[in-house]
Amino acid sequence: MDKNYALVTKKVLKRMIGFVAAMFILSVLAFVFARLAPGDPLQSFYGDAVESMTTEELDAARARLGLDAPLTVQYVRWLQGVLHGDFGLSLKYKTPAQEVVGPLIGNTLILGGLAYILVFFLAVVCAVICAMHEDTLLDRAICKIGTAAYYIPPFWLGVVLVLIFSINLKLFPSSGAYDPGMQGDIMNRLRHMVLPLIVMVASHLWYYAYMIRNKLLDEIRKDYVLLAKSKGLGKREIILKHCLRNVAPAIVSIMAISIPHVLSGTYIAESVFNYPGIGNLSVESAKYHDYNLLMLLVLITGSLVIISSILAQFINEAIDPRMKEMEEIA
Repeated sequence: MDKNYALVTKKVLKRMIGFVAAMFILSVLAFVFARLAPGDPLQSFYGDAVESMTTEELDAARARLGLDAPLTVQYVRWLQGVLHGDFGLSLKYKTPAQEVVGPLIGNTLILGGLAYILVFFLAVVCAVICAMHEDTLLDRAICKIGTAAYYIPPFWLGVVLVLIFSINLKLFPSSGAYDPGMQGDIMNRLRHMVLPLIVMVASHLWYYAYMIRNKLLDEIRKDYVLLAKSKGLGKREIILKHCLRNVAPAIVSIMAISIPHVLSGTYIAESVFNYPGIGNLSVESAKYHDYNLLMLLVLITGSLVIISSILAQFINEAIDPRMKEMEEIA
């Protein structure tokens, strides 16, 4: 018991140290590259008034915003603020960065969560259908359509969907998370998410469906399936009751490592449909050189990716004990 407790403690500490180190490196890189990008952050804070400022006024404005100090001093000041829960002032919105981000995180989690569920539900359905009808016209058609959809650029697909379903048919909204004053209306929110979800599902579905399909086909070729067939069990029953259950750990593992992939797709969909989430806000903050807001968004995104990777590793270790043994040896 003591040995297991020590191993778990060591593993948790190792993950925590790795997480902190990764976040520190990410923050340094984001801080440096954001400030090396061309453009003037004063334009975000003062707007067109910058053009009429004198050199002395510009220098004073940079001093007030802390932009006149060397890069290392700026980073240390920013890091000290973060350690005290202060992520700085958003230059564009002129309010604390965390107050700008807070209301939008929920929108991104709702859109990304629904896309995640739909992608893997439909991926399993498509994989099972393909496995049941291997090498038939239906299997080949699903494979070709899925591959074609996967390679369609999400930006182009989004524009086409807006043109058809928003402008011409007027069936679905082309932007926003809800109509004005309809924040609590679930159906209104769902209508705004239909087109972004189509883009996200189309660009991710076949990537995972193909992997699950191959796992199922490998399972179908195992000896116990031949034995089940000899006992009179049908192919559908074998796949649904035996093969799918046996590949379930592999599906869970794929789902765990897919979170960063789906998250990146959420950000793209938000940009295409002007959906008010942290993905769209990230693009906007980079465009307007809103350094403090951009840094907070980078940290949020980075932490989600790193935590999902750690979670995937834990799940893989739970599924495959050999990985745990290798880590204990290391």
